[in-house]
Amino acid sequence: MTIHWCGTGLSAIPGLRRLIEDGHAVTVWNRTTDKARDAVGDLTDDIRPFDIDALGAVLEKGGVVVSMLPGDWHVPLAEPAISKGAQFVSSSYIAPEMRALDDRARAAGVALVNEVGLDPGIDHLMAHALMDDYRASEAFDPANHISFTSYCGGVPKHANPFRYKFSWSPLGVLKALRSPSRSIRDYAPLDVARPWDAISTYVAPLPAPESFEVYPNRDSIPFMQQYHFEEHWPVQEFVRGTLRLNGWSDAWSDVFREIETLEGPDGDARLKEMSDQFWTENAYEEGEPDRVVLCVDLKADKDGEEVWHKTYVMDAWGDARGSAMARLVSVPVSLAVEAVMNREIPAGVHAAPSDPKLVARWMAEVDRLAQHLQVVDHAA
Repeated sequence: MTIHWCGTGLSAIPGLRRLIEDGHAVTVWNRTTDKARDAVGDLTDDIRPFDIDALGAVLEKGGVVVSMLPGDWHVPLAEPAISKGAQFVSSSYIAPEMRALDDRARAAGVALVNEVGLDPGIDHLMAHALMDDYRASEAFDPANHISFTSYCGGVPKHANPFRYKFSWSPLGVLKALRSPSRSIRDYAPLDVARPWDAISTYVAPLPAPESFEVYPNRDSIPFMQQYHFEEHWPVQEFVRGTLRLNGWSDAWSDVFREIETLEGPDGDARLKEMSDQFWTENAYEEGEPDRVVLCVDLKADKDGEEVWHKTYVMDAWGDARGSAMARLVSVPVSLAVEAVMNREIPAGVHAAPSDPKLVARWMAEVDRLAQHLQVVDHAA
């Protein structure tokens, strides 16, 4: 069975190298073969210029297609995978067009696995682990009032005046700032047009507690079902959000103001100009360490008193192995590839697994990727 790994950007390399080093048959596809050779040429010479027709021609039943390309490519790559009886893996959110392939994937007996990077990905594993722990506890009661928060962010290990640094094109970050979000606050949906309208403070329970700025992103509410929340539970808070260094909102205040004025093609052009400028001024230097902080928190209250409260907290930074972001995005992808090859994930469209054995195994691997990973029991 051949793994067809498409895309060798900065966030792809550690997981790709892990699969090759573990002896899997891997064909590497990239638009620029020279860049792919720089990344993995010491391990393999099976490197080809990316061409979806050429890939489809050599794809075989039981193989795996991995898309580390931009999101627009995921469905076009998943479709030939289904037709050839091959599996598919990506780290990206499940788009409606991907979800629509579920019936076809099930009929073909293949898994299309997405949301197996960092966020989404590792955060899902943490949420499932906390939910299983809570359900198995003596404190569990369907009448308990539940609060759930999940905050993740890539930030510079050494803070700069901009309070942020870019490891790839800033355009995606800027576009995300134009996106609305939906979450649960005080038992009701909270709709926010722009992230800066909902910035709050979060104290991460690290060994030395640290304060960050956080805000909700995307639509958190569908993830209640994904994390197996029951419809009748009283949910006081449910939010999946982004984490930034303190001072970020002040440093970016001019950016926020300008983004609000941008519309149409001219606005898109200006956004591209801003992206190019930020890349010049605030990209990571060669060898400069990045940092990733992820905190997933689940709390249950009964009669106004806290009866169960735990937080998964992870802190990772760039080291001799490379960037934290690259490790934490691509190594889970490689774990998903192995899982679908071993038929440990059923046919159909799926996000990161909730199966306790897979969650435990993958989290043990994450523990080796991060410098700090623990579950904080606030009730202990």
